[in-house]
Amino acid sequence: MDYADVAVVGAGVLGCFAARALTAYDLRIAVFESREDVCTGISRANTGIVYTGCDTKPGTRKAQLCAEANRDFGALCETLGVRFSRCGSLMTAFGPRGVVRLEKKLSQGRANGVPGLRLLTPAEVYQREPLLARGATAALYAPGTGTVDPWELGIAAFENARANGAAFHFSEEIQHIERTTGGYRLETSRRTCAVRAVVNCAGLRADAVRELVKVPTIRIFPAAGDYLVLDHDLSDLLRHVIFHEGEAGKGLTLVPTVDGAILAGPTDREPGEDWAVSPEGLEALTALCAQVVPDLPLERVIRSFAALRPSPRHVRRENRVWTVDPRAIHDFTLLEEDGFISLLGIKTPGLTCAHRLGELAAEAAAHFLGNPGKNAGFDPRRSPPPRLHGMPETERALLVQRNPDYGEIVCRCRDVSLGEIKEALRQGASTVDGVKRRTGAGMGRCQGGRCIQRVIETIAAEQGVPPALVCKDAPGSAVLTGDDGKL
Repeated sequence: MDYADVAVVGAGVLGCFAARALTAYDLRIAVFESREDVCTGISRANTGIVYTGCDTKPGTRKAQLCAEANRDFGALCETLGVRFSRCGSLMTAFGPRGVVRLEKKLSQGRANGVPGLRLLTPAEVYQREPLLARGATAALYAPGTGTVDPWELGIAAFENARANGAAFHFSEEIQHIERTTGGYRLETSRRTCAVRAVVNCAGLRADAVRELVKVPTIRIFPAAGDYLVLDHDLSDLLRHVIFHEGEAGKGLTLVPTVDGAILAGPTDREPGEDWAVSPEGLEALTALCAQVVPDLPLERVIRSFAALRPSPRHVRRENRVWTVDPRAIHDFTLLEEDGFISLLGIKTPGLTCAHRLGELAAEAAAHFLGNPGKNAGFDPRRSPPPRLHGMPETERALLVQRNPDYGEIVCRCRDVSLGEIKEALRQGASTVDGVKRRTGAGMGRCQGGRCIQRVIETIAAEQGVPPALVCKDAPGSAVLTGDDGKL
């Protein structure tokens, strides 16, 4: 049997930040993830927006954490070596009802302490975003809004937590949890582990994990959304994150990403099969894009994808029947009972607040364990791997001189070298998508059409397996077929 002081269940962005915060204490930390890599669930499909707090209900924990997290986000990203753009946002209205909603958001934002908010006149709107459709009646300008790469952020938290001593166990789904006199006994598909406390960050399965030992009070009902990605040389078309407030309610979100692409979405619909996009959703999204930014070159869409988001609801049992409260939960839910700490249904602005939520969970666990001392060797800083794209030529030349692998460009769309791919594999990638999330290889205009064979060959060589065994994503998703190892 294995032993740890705290088990973290789930290695998405939230789980990785919880593990990182826990390693600041003198504790043994074990992280269990059912998939083969970090950030493969909710974290893998996200707008990457760092919110200010205009959309959060005043007086809630969510409002407080969002304002704090936004204020400190630049420093956090600098510490972890993560790209961050504080580009600001415009929440636009195209009619009187939209203006009323903007005035409410302005009032909420000011109550939450969001700095710099103001309503713009139509002339000011078009001065900032000339490509917006005509007829805008106002916009709420929030200078603190930013964008970040969700994968880059989560992977950085993972690498820093691991460097500070957290032990990550992948492809190990929690199958059973039992309360013991000393804490909890966890059974996974590979091991049994005795722990003193549990931090449950299992995303869409966080309610199911909690219900292994606790009576349900909240359950998660997933919602789905569709996204479009426009080519990586179009980000100059938009200067801000655009939130479109239609007369019927929230419409479209457009994001100039830190990679230079434009992200459009999400729709809001019932989930379908797995992570599949909805043709109807994509059609509606395309129509909204043409409506909000008529000159947006939709012929330059290079990818579409779908996301699942948690929608938590209170539940109660009445006469042996579970009843769901239809009212929305407006706050973050952090439940702590007997050292079993659960973060349930963490949605927008969950990415923004992941660092602070992780700290709160770690503080709760540490308090339950008697406030252990600090980890004297804890280092919050993480040095990012070399990234060729945008690197000055003199630095590139020195890097190639030290390691010739950085001189072989594998993904020409995104300027990704063989050296970056090998480094991603050393840091934990084991699949084609794992490499993609760390390096960007396969995310460009050709969507891997020219580089995927080389990526597969590199993974196979580094892992010592035949190319036919290399998976795209989850187990069972082999890319190659046949004995010749060809696409």
